[in-house]
Amino acid sequence: MKITLLCTNREHPVNDWLVRWQARHQGLHDIVLCCDREELPGGDILFLISCSQIVDAETRNKYMHTMVLHASDLPKGRGWSPHIWALLAGNDTITVSLLTAEDSVDTGEIWAKRSFSVPPHMLYDEINQRLFDTELILMDEAITLVEQGAKPVSQAGDVAPSYYRKRTPVDSEVDPNYPLSQLFNTIRVMDPQRFPAYFKLHGHTYTIEIKKVPSDGRN
Repeated sequence: MKITLLCTNREHPVNDWLVRWQARHQGLHDIVLCCDREELPGGDILFLISCSQIVDAETRNKYMHTMVLHASDLPKGRGWSPHIWALLAGNDTITVSLLTAEDSVDTGEIWAKRSFSVPPHMLYDEINQRLFDTELILMDEAITLVEQGAKPVSQAGDVAPSYYRKRTPVDSEVDPNYPLSQLFNTIRVMDPQRFPAYFKLHGHTYTIEIKKVPSDGRN
C-alpha cells in the first residue's frame, strides 16, 4: 500500500516514532513522511498525527482512507490537546481513537480505540512514550483493517460530545504560592522544551524543568 504520514510540526517528539514506524514497514509498503499538506502525494492511507493544518475534502480524496489519531475516547474530548486536558483533570487512563477525517473536527467514524494507563508519577516523556506507542499500534491495526475490508462505525450516538479548547502559554503558568504537591500534576505534563511550566516571582518569569531520578531501579 501507498501510505503517507502527515505531522505538521517538525519539532514534535512523535516524529522519532514515525521515522521508526516508517523504517519498520518500508519493506512491505511505500511510506512517505510529510510535514505539510502541500507535499501529500496521494495513495491508499493518509495518517494525520499531531496535524495542525486543515486537510480539506479535495486533499483527502487523493487517498482511499484518511485517518486521524486522537487521544480521547470520542465523542468525548474533541478538540485540542485532549490527553493533556484529561490528565490535568485527574484522569489516569487515556484512550486513543483512530477515526476517519471529516470537515468537522473529530466527528468521523471510528475504526478502533486503545487505552493506556498513566500513573501519577509519570512525567511528560514517559507519557509521550505510552501515547506514541499506542498510536503506532493503532496504525498497524489500521493497515490490517483496510486489508480485511473492514468498515468504521459511527461515534456513540448516546454519548454527548465534549470539546477542549486550544491551549495557550498561560495554561502552563503555575502559582508559586501553592505547595509543590498541588502543582506537580501540572508541571509533569508540560514539555520543558516546547511548552514549559513557568511561574512569575520577584518581577521575573522562570521556567521549570523536571526530571525523574532513578533510585532503586523501579519506575
